[in-house]
Amino acid sequence: MGHHQLDSLDEQILRLIADNARIPFLEVARACNVSGAAIHQRIQKLTNLGILKGSEFIIDPEKIGYETCAYIGLYLKDPEQFDTVTEALKHIPEVVECHYTTGQYDMFIKIYAKNNHHLLEVIHDKLQPLGLARSETIISFREAIKRQMPIIGLTEEDE
Repeated sequence: MGHHQLDSLDEQILRLIADNARIPFLEVARACNVSGAAIHQRIQKLTNLGILKGSEFIIDPEKIGYETCAYIGLYLKDPEQFDTVTEALKHIPEVVECHYTTGQYDMFIKIYAKNNHHLLEVIHDKLQPLGLARSETIISFREAIKRQMPIIGLTEEDE
């Protein structure tokens, strides 16, 4: 899981496509003063290295009826059940993120629910049967910041 050394062209490409994943390669090429083929090759290299993980359309959960966003800290009855619980969480569509964490929780998840009643159903009917000792729920009122990892000083030339 080491990091890969990037040059200034890679960094410039990442900045441009992080701002707009739908930007045409030729526009990136013009901004970088290289050929479209060079951009295509660099994008392929960055993808093969796992630096880029594709592009996606982002669905706004609230616009499709999921008004409640919650973060839930999970305490497992048996901490050796991480893999089993993770696999079960993959089958709960409301769960959009799952993290193994340090600190008080064994796992930390993010879910979207249609409302507080739906949130309660998810916790009671879908999460509790997974072998939880207990859970702690934090409801998010509003997302204040969401952004890509900034591309700042990644090249050796900046060191």
